[in-house]
Amino acid sequence: MLRFSLTLCLITLLAGCGRVSSASAQSKSSAQNNPVPASRDADDTARFLAGMPGTTGSPFAKLEDDDTWKEHRELVDAAWNKADGDLLQGLREFQTQELKAVKSGPVFYPFSGPDALMATEYFPASPVYVFAALEPAGTLPSEAQIEKKEMPEYLAAMRSTMASELGRSFFITRQMDKQFRGQVTDGLLVPILQLLVRTNHTILGFRYVRLDEQGQVIDRTLDYHAPTRYGNKGVEIEFRADADQSLHQLYYFSVNLADNRLTENKPFQTYVASLKGSTTMFKSTSYMLHQREFSLIRNLVLENSAAVLQDDSGIPYHWFGAGLWQVQLYGDYDRPYGSFKYREQVDLREAYKQPGTKPLPMHVGYGYKKITSNLLLARRVAVEPKAQ
Repeated sequence: MLRFSLTLCLITLLAGCGRVSSASAQSKSSAQNNPVPASRDADDTARFLAGMPGTTGSPFAKLEDDDTWKEHRELVDAAWNKADGDLLQGLREFQTQELKAVKSGPVFYPFSGPDALMATEYFPASPVYVFAALEPAGTLPSEAQIEKKEMPEYLAAMRSTMASELGRSFFITRQMDKQFRGQVTDGLLVPILQLLVRTNHTILGFRYVRLDEQGQVIDRTLDYHAPTRYGNKGVEIEFRADADQSLHQLYYFSVNLADNRLTENKPFQTYVASLKGSTTMFKSTSYMLHQREFSLIRNLVLENSAAVLQDDSGIPYHWFGAGLWQVQLYGDYDRPYGSFKYREQVDLREAYKQPGTKPLPMHVGYGYKKITSNLLLARRVAVEPKAQ
């Protein structure tokens, strides 16, 4: 009850102070009408699977005494310690120096996979994070289900799901297809939870959700079957930052963002439009937004975002037209890495030759540590009203 009361108090306080922007009003309204049930189950499970000691009263205390879990903890700690030196320290430096001025509104992350790491490191003060990708939302395994697993194999598989993110800064699509569709987990809930607890957050609860036909977030049952080709099934996670005790929501929706599917998915379009004024981020998107088949999600982002943070796999540079967007470039750009070299942007390379580019204190995205990384931060220019 304490966690639930704190949540309602914070939401009320933020709304009274005007800190919850209109872009997050729909999500916050839904959270108030159908609050996330307060439960420690997700936090206990995430900590066990992420190799973190449980808190007092954890149902996994006995399993943590097993040598298999102790080895799991050592291996996971080693992977995170390496990532801290290779990636995370640079992310925090970049956030402190370059992103603190970005308004702490909702963060929209299309093609996200379970990447709670980057979203919360880049924008730790955001009240709401909205992820969207093809992978199913998934479910939380029960204590009984976990206890029946062959623990050495199960925990090794859990480590494998984090390897690419920690070692290369992004999740590889083909690996997600082999891991998050019932092979290791049945969706993205579990890896999202693991990343949240490893980045010093406490999970306060979660619920299974979907969008109704008006684009509102509502509860769903696990056996819900959509009558349309789009189900917009997802999860909502409520969590607290351990550093400052601030409260946050993260929504993940399983959505096909290609034009031929998104065109008919009016509820998700409505929901994205309700996030007007948000910050959108893209990373390692397989250059989908360069394709004509993804023009609708690109246009929704350009119409509704106050800022966009991306690497060159996001929206092509020429869409950030002078007079509409203020663009800051980071790192360096020559051409895309490997099999994506045909997505070269000549105008972006020319822009990098101009004065004003800032250094990037970490590698991120495709070609991790093999080529110089790049980021673009575009902020919408406020249009002054015409004199009457």
